Amino acid sequence: MAKGRPGAARNKKGPTTGTGGHGRKALEGKGPTPKAEDRVYHKAHRTKELAERSAVKRTGQPGRLATGRAGTGRAKGAEEMVTGRNSVVEALRAGVPAKALYVAVRIEMDDRVREAMKLAAEAGIALMEAQKPELDRMTDDAIHQGVALQVPPYDYPEAFKLAEDTFEKWRRGHIANAPLFVALDGITDPRNLGAIIRSVSAFSGHGVIVPERRSVGMTASAWKTSAGAAVRVPVAKAANLNTVLRQMKELGIFVLGLDGDGDVSLPGLALATDPVCLVVGSEGKGLSRLTRELCDQIVSIPIDSDMESLNAGMAVAISLYEVSTRRAAAAAKTS
Repeated sequence: MAKGRPGAARNKKGPTTGTGGHGRKALEGKGPTPKAEDRVYHKAHRTKELAERSAVKRTGQPGRLATGRAGTGRAKGAEEMVTGRNSVVEALRAGVPAKALYVAVRIEMDDRVREAMKLAAEAGIALMEAQKPELDRMTDDAIHQGVALQVPPYDYPEAFKLAEDTFEKWRRGHIANAPLFVALDGITDPRNLGAIIRSVSAFSGHGVIVPERRSVGMTASAWKTSAGAAVRVPVAKAANLNTVLRQMKELGIFVLGLDGDGDVSLPGLALATDPVCLVVGSEGKGLSRLTRELCDQIVSIPIDSDMESLNAGMAVAISLYEVSTRRAAAAAKTS
């Protein structure tokens, strides 16, 4: 047999050896193509992750808890997460009602973490262990330093129901002081709300009313600023503030607006001894037009002409002090 040319392929005739089926899986393919949102390298996957984080941020709810660790169940209700070691300790010291204290696995202990765990145990707050990625998810990637406090949503009473019940108790002689409320018109700073709650408690008020929309609510910051007074003073919610104010007027409660250009000066507030609801607006915009028109009187606080205005918390505190002083003087005369 003659030698073939170097490098030339030799042709074989007849049957050849097959693969024996070893290549069958390769021929079958890899199944249906995964959805874009399930492919980690795809833009849709990142969009899905951001949407899930946004949902957690809105609710603040990490989901179902199991075996002492954070779960991944569907959120129920709007809850807030207080993050960071200093913030968590301050919230626990202030008595902010909390559902659970989350601590990262293998956290580096310091005095703040130990105090947070001690305060939580004393308050009967559940202590939960969570991996760092789960804490990141629950807090929407906030700087949590390995600790987070879960604050449940505040249980707001209905505003007019609170006013009606308080008025009836006063009418029957079950409470000594005439109904005294503070309504907030357009205030969005939780620290102002906390300060107002504290003042209402100090001067024997019966509640604070906040609108349902475009208004501050009972956040952890409001709880802390109230210095525990929020436990004693109910914060009620009004679906429509002006509707509630009308109902309060029909009930027999005078609505007094606080404004710099009022027609009555605070020292001359003759209605102080009657059932009263003080309405305060934001420092920048003041009372809204419709709310102002509903007021029985617009009351101003005399201040130095160089000072343009007082913030809401301070204005309410001064006004409540004046109301309290007048009520005490009237009670002394009748005794």
